[in-house]
Amino acid sequence: MARFTTGVTIVTTTTPNGPAGMTASAVASVSLDPLMLLVCVGNTLATRDAISASGVFAVSVLSRGQEHHALRFASRCDDKFAGVGLRTDHDLPVIDGAVAHFACEVKEEFAGGDHTIFVGQVNRCGYAVDSDPLVYFGGTFGSLCDLTSHARLAYDWQLAATM
Repeated sequence: MARFTTGVTIVTTTTPNGPAGMTASAVASVSLDPLMLLVCVGNTLATRDAISASGVFAVSVLSRGQEHHALRFASRCDDKFAGVGLRTDHDLPVIDGAVAHFACEVKEEFAGGDHTIFVGQVNRCGYAVDSDPLVYFGGTFGSLCDLTSHARLAYDWQLAATM
């Protein structure tokens, strides 16, 4: 699966003890009408129990430059939310500066091997214009458009075309 390029998201929810969250790449669109998506959460993670108990979750699609958030929420540190900017216009924790976000109500919960698949109906969503998503491939973070690489390739192509 490391050879499958995917977007990088943080899935969050609320608990009586505060917010819970994790980094996830197993997120997909399920339906357009009604708008639904799914997230796959490891059965041993506290976020799995928190989503199941709350019945709601948010997905923040990370932008280029938010690798530190992805690494922090993939760790088992005590307070993943310390120092992380959150949007204040939602009841659920949504990462500030994300490319897009989806606030969902759990409609279905399925066993999926060592993961639980949560299907959520999107109640609210939004996106940032002119932002570049963070992607993950082969154990490395990247982006869809690396302007430096594109400029170098264009230069090399122009140079080769004149010879």
